[in-house]
Amino acid sequence: MIIVAVPLAVLFGIVLIKKIPVIGGNIQIALLITGLAALLMGGIYNPAAWLMAWLDGVDRLAWIIFMALFGSIYAQTQVEIGAMDTVLKFLRAMFGRSPKGLVISIMMALTIAGSLLGDAVAAVAVIGILIINSLHEIGLTPVQIAATLVIGSSWGSLMPPVTQALFLSSALLGIEPPDPVTNLGYIAAAVGLVISTVFVCKSFVKMDKLPDDLLPEEKAGQILKKGWKSLIPLLTLAGLIILRLGFAIDPITLVLGSFIDAVKSVTILKGFSNLIVLSMIVVTLISLVYASVRQNIGKVIKEGVISCRSCVGIQLCCGLMLGGFYAGGQLKMIESFALGMDSNLLIIGGSIAMMLVGMLTGSQATAQTSVLTFMGPALVAKGMNPVYVALGGAYMANAGQLAPPVALITFVTCGLVSATLNKDVDVMKTMNACCVMTLTFAVIGLIAFYLA
Repeated sequence: MIIVAVPLAVLFGIVLIKKIPVIGGNIQIALLITGLAALLMGGIYNPAAWLMAWLDGVDRLAWIIFMALFGSIYAQTQVEIGAMDTVLKFLRAMFGRSPKGLVISIMMALTIAGSLLGDAVAAVAVIGILIINSLHEIGLTPVQIAATLVIGSSWGSLMPPVTQALFLSSALLGIEPPDPVTNLGYIAAAVGLVISTVFVCKSFVKMDKLPDDLLPEEKAGQILKKGWKSLIPLLTLAGLIILRLGFAIDPITLVLGSFIDAVKSVTILKGFSNLIVLSMIVVTLISLVYASVRQNIGKVIKEGVISCRSCVGIQLCCGLMLGGFYAGGQLKMIESFALGMDSNLLIIGGSIAMMLVGMLTGSQATAQTSVLTFMGPALVAKGMNPVYVALGGAYMANAGQLAPPVALITFVTCGLVSATLNKDVDVMKTMNACCVMTLTFAVIGLIAFYLA
């Protein structure tokens, strides 16, 4: 097991010991060095073989890399045409005629934004700035406002159709297309959102009557009449998903079947054969109909690339680690070792490890690439359903990402609330206010593992 222990020690050492000069705490460097360590420990010394292993690993993750890139560009087009603003106004007109109704509409808007942007930070940036003052007017403290934004956007980031956490866990377990995992993701996120919304309404909202200036001035129908054009790409994406999942009709395959067949066996380019990737590209092209997108296409692409740069960078570096573990034989050894372990020990130990990495790095992607890369195949080797393992891994990693002491999304959100209200926001109190959601993530993750 020494060929497994050394790369793992390298990985966790670099990620968790931030005092290491230059490279301490750098997940991308950690993944690259770990991949090289795995190859060397596996007796592979030829640099050409290292490159082939890296290409193999990136090939396994190609569709999620393309998903992150094109999903991010699509998200920027929706911001540009005002789709999220229309959604928020519509929900407020439907539900926001009382303080609790306002909070419910905001939680739903944050979830929708997170589900379309695939990232909690992006959802807070798009929706948060629109509703911070409204929450302040109904009596929520700055800490409660920040917690509301974190909770709603975090559930959204786990709600399909665009969910980096579920896509990453699916890719690490070789589930392609990821539809079986994302289908369960709708159910899990919906249940969690209801629990969290009830918690926010009961714990944070004390005012009984909504101030007159917060009452919606227009009815939902009027808002749709004025803003329906901004929803066309969003509704197209929803329609494509509903047709594929609900009626087994896939317009993308019908139109682009020849292209899919041509690229699905080509290294790395086969990521373009993924139906979700193609759906994102199609709705992005539809968004070019809007003058605001065409006139600012350079800005849209630039901001889309910038927003996904870190995510894609981690995935590219993970490709070397993943390819290294396949080529070096570490994954097979871990699977063989796991067959002799108690399932409960593997689930609990792996879950704790994922949460700890998430807590110390503030990144679910780091937690998954560091732990689920080994834990997932090991559980599958014991006969567990990879779909539930992928769901459990995504939720457990997110539970760690949102827990103290790092919780990057909480730091970003507190900064936004502080700047908007010109008041200090206690980050640790905000993290504690989100503990119910963190525990809910962890519970859903454990349930998924044991259902597997």
